[in-house]
Amino acid sequence: MNWIELKEESEIKELLEHYAYFHDGCLKEMYMWTETYVEENLNMNAPGELDTNVKLLFQRQFKNPSVIELWFESVTRIHILPTPENFASILFEAVILKQNNTYYWSDDIDFDPSNIEHNVSFISAKKLRWRERNDWVGKQNRYGAIE
Repeated sequence: MNWIELKEESEIKELLEHYAYFHDGCLKEMYMWTETYVEENLNMNAPGELDTNVKLLFQRQFKNPSVIELWFESVTRIHILPTPENFASILFEAVILKQNNTYYWSDDIDFDPSNIEHNVSFISAKKLRWRERNDWVGKQNRYGAIE
């Protein structure tokens, strides 16, 4: 499945409706990487721009689609809270917003980027893509093996 870049508000609304605002879903996995690295000669390669990327893998209890990935490029902030003990990790509603050329995903349907609370999970980035991965339903990790 090809990645679909979100650009317009109408595309965001269409995705949210297509995935039922993440209802009865869960954040299954998160994978983060940067473009910063150490070369073989031990020189540091560190770009001067936003170089952090994050992929989030979501599953939900409905078909068409059951599984989607969100790919955040040029990440500006990450605040993902682990689920507390004795609570379920179920998403009831989540939101995607675009404000001031920045995309936001949050597990709080009332999320407001101008008034960020620290008791909600959110991620923000300059670019956002998504794709369906219905063949990735189930317990198996897709972004790396756990040893």
